[in-house]
Amino acid sequence: MDSFELNKIVAAVLMVALLIIGIGKLTDVIFHVEKPERPGYVVEIKEVAETAVTTTGVAEEKVDIGALMAMGDVISGEKVFKKCAACHSIIKGGKNNIGPALYNVVGRKIGGVSDYKYSKALAAYGKEWNFEELNGFLIKPAKWIKGTKMAYAGLRKEKDRASVIKYLNQNSDNPLPLP
Repeated sequence: MDSFELNKIVAAVLMVALLIIGIGKLTDVIFHVEKPERPGYVVEIKEVAETAVTTTGVAEEKVDIGALMAMGDVISGEKVFKKCAACHSIIKGGKNNIGPALYNVVGRKIGGVSDYKYSKALAAYGKEWNFEELNGFLIKPAKWIKGTKMAYAGLRKEKDRASVIKYLNQNSDNPLPLP
């Protein structure tokens, strides 16, 4: 290949680059677009929960648990619970699996199954599994009780959480009255 051929190739590449840059500049002049003052869309969100800071400094969501529980139903809860059944038993007298047995869980002390080895965080938590605690825990267990060994991602849909809580409450010797 002689130098004349090489010069033609380099000139063609440079010409294409200049043509692309020139077309870009020309289209900016022809099609001038004014940018908005604030980029993006305004998304209207219904307020379901308010965030409040507790005495420990950790932000908790205050949820209207009565309205949340009205969304769920036991039949849907049984279907959604199948995700939980891989690690938890729900039958009366059921044995502990990877997770503790959940029969009679609503109203029970957190970390209260004597023959199950809980994480230190759950054993020291010191509260009872009521509707609010279950709701918060089921959103994202690792965020609700830091240090728990439960590696479940959580249930994002409110209806699914309410349904599972109703199903857990039903599977008890003495179900608690719904709020």
